[in-house]
Amino acid sequence: MRETLFRQMLICGVCRKTYNPGRHKLLRLDITSAKEAGMDRKTSNKLAAETSVSVIWTGMRRGSSVLLAALAMMLLAAGGDSDSESAAVEASAGLAPRSARLIPVPLPIVGNVDTNVKRMIDQVVSQQEDGSSARPVLILEFRAKRNQSGEGSEFERSLSLARYLASDRLTGVHTVAYLPSSVKGHACLVVMACEEMIIAADAEFGEAGAGEDYIDATMRSSYEEIATRRRTVRPAVALGMLDRNVAVHKAETLEGIKYVLDDELTQLQDSGSVTSVESIVAPGDLASFTGRELRLEHGFASHLASDRNELLSALELPPGALEQDPSLGGGWRPIRVDVRGHITSKNINWLTTSIKERLSGAPDKATNFICLVIDSPGGSLTDSLRFADFLAGLDSTQVRTVAFVQSEARGDAAVIAWACDQLVIGEDAILGGAGASNLSEREAPELQQALRAIAQEKQRDWSLAVAMVDPKFQVYECSASEDSQKRYFSEEERDEQNDPARWERGDLINLKDGLSGTDAHEMHLAKYIAGSLAEVQQLYHIDEELPGIEPNWAHLAIERLASPQLAGTLLFIAWFALIIEISQPGVSVAGFVSALCFLLFFWSNILHGTAVWLEVLLFAAGVGSLIVEIFVLPGFGVFGFGGACMVIASLVLASQTFIFPQNSYQFGQFANSMMMVTVGMAGAFISLVGVRKYLPEVPVFKRLVLATDEDDLAERADRELLADYRHLMGKRGTTTTQLTPSGKARFGDDVIDVISDGEAVPQNTDVFVAEVRGNRVLVEIVTTAQIGDVGLQGKV
Repeated sequence: MRETLFRQMLICGVCRKTYNPGRHKLLRLDITSAKEAGMDRKTSNKLAAETSVSVIWTGMRRGSSVLLAALAMMLLAAGGDSDSESAAVEASAGLAPRSARLIPVPLPIVGNVDTNVKRMIDQVVSQQEDGSSARPVLILEFRAKRNQSGEGSEFERSLSLARYLASDRLTGVHTVAYLPSSVKGHACLVVMACEEMIIAADAEFGEAGAGEDYIDATMRSSYEEIATRRRTVRPAVALGMLDRNVAVHKAETLEGIKYVLDDELTQLQDSGSVTSVESIVAPGDLASFTGRELRLEHGFASHLASDRNELLSALELPPGALEQDPSLGGGWRPIRVDVRGHITSKNINWLTTSIKERLSGAPDKATNFICLVIDSPGGSLTDSLRFADFLAGLDSTQVRTVAFVQSEARGDAAVIAWACDQLVIGEDAILGGAGASNLSEREAPELQQALRAIAQEKQRDWSLAVAMVDPKFQVYECSASEDSQKRYFSEEERDEQNDPARWERGDLINLKDGLSGTDAHEMHLAKYIAGSLAEVQQLYHIDEELPGIEPNWAHLAIERLASPQLAGTLLFIAWFALIIEISQPGVSVAGFVSALCFLLFFWSNILHGTAVWLEVLLFAAGVGSLIVEIFVLPGFGVFGFGGACMVIASLVLASQTFIFPQNSYQFGQFANSMMMVTVGMAGAFISLVGVRKYLPEVPVFKRLVLATDEDDLAERADRELLADYRHLMGKRGTTTTQLTPSGKARFGDDVIDVISDGEAVPQNTDVFVAEVRGNRVLVEIVTTAQIGDVGLQGKV
């Protein structure tokens, strides 16, 4: 707070103007560069106090107030500052939180670049005039493609844009030139037209006259005019960037440091006010400076920032505060892309191809707004990373990607949402955490490497994104030591910051169960909270309904068949028809219906990505084992039990992407799969009993079922009660059918139902009655040793 008041009160006392970073670089440099040099608070305040003595003395010589100077010194002498006090001062002054708009300036500035940039700036200014924000920050990001640095920018278009930026039209916004990479050529003129310059430490700025064979008076006067009006760069230095024939000097005088040309230096030396001189640009050279030189040696840049996170920190803006409008003020041309269900290679291939087709149209008709509606538990880390890399690689100056997560984006699906330009999330939605797939030890390094590359492309932190997929990855809440800004780093990412000591490590963030929508918004992962797609449209001022990328009929059929409701229905019909087929002799329509339902079940799940050939082979092997148990090896042994287990396992595995559940989501999904199979089987048995009992009594369906006459039933029961086969005990006979294990055998003139002791008995085999239990006759094969047995009667 004291440094802020010192800048405002002291500078107002000296120059009698409102504090403006573009006009007071010298004093601001002395106060803030100490922090960037690693000085502690006490040393920084001492430097500021020493600097203020010179400035105050100069102000007093000009007639400024001694009382104001003393007050400024008292504020500095108190030492330290408080974020809460600073916030209170801003609140008491009625200052609203600043908003920031990012406008890309593609380099070189040729064609319609200047016109498009003006159009976007006009839109921001119009919103300001409507009272939608309080003097927003307008950040012009100068970025060239293919490692260019702006050479080839046209002077006329650069001058047109520079004069627009320096005009009274933009008094309602604070313009900041951001240079993440080198800028050379006439694009430097546009940078100098901004009120403030922020540059990467290793980026270069200068050589504005490169490529010009002749520098005329118009160019010289234009550079001098813009530099004089903004004073982001001193006029003499601006000319040194443009013209090889001039020499620029840095002269230290009694009134401060001045940047002068040869003739002005001679005048200062003649007056005796020069204490030292340093040559900045020699004749024959064009002035060029690195970001460090601009910031620490000359004070032309207000901050150093290598990415957008550091840019926001320098401007004291919260993460995610940057707004970017690729519509060029001409309105959105949106599409909706649904990412639902499990992530599979086929789905991602189809989505990628469809989006490319929508982006390949004419520039004035191509899509410039993609809303991804995500409701997915993940399923394939490789495919999610591939799709995330595709989305991150889209030119953000041409198209904006917005992810909307209303319900869940679990596991690797969270990576897709994170890779978009902006994220809108439901209040109770789940982002990250346990999903449909498990992260292996081999995949963990690949995940971190891929997300680091995407983070570099999107200029954002990467630790939270990794932790949303990898439950073992540790992320901490880190707070800046001098203000209340918070960011979330792993130890590795924290050490990669320009000033790691600035970020004090706090509590460990638990992301094993993912983030709720509220938490994601508070951590600045999500920009907005919305409960429906209609609210998303309102947030982005889209009036018409979002047109979706519609799949063909086959994709729709697969999605519907693979849904739990229809999948359960298919299993119910399949089991019901199979039971009817088994209870009737021969092959009927029921068998065909059962086979068709099982086929549709596996086909839809294979194409949906939850089943592979393992499930199909398990099912086929299980059915084969049951057939062997019934017709080849009668009884209920290994083949019967194993076959039943394989059939059930194949149906369960076909409904999920994992084999053994390992997290909370997978345990829940496993329970749902078991419930679906169990309910399908139980429902089929119960329905069969109900159909056999009640269907003949229904007037409409009674003709479909052959009812048995009650008299016939009574007569049959009487016959079965009177049947007595004890007289056949020990008698020999011949099988008339194969016993598997039941069948028929002839004893004399009688053909009766018999059953073997478990083994299959071929037709026309001699057997004898070993046991009689009511109407059940148990027979065994007659062996050679038994033929002479006196207890064994001959054939009857």
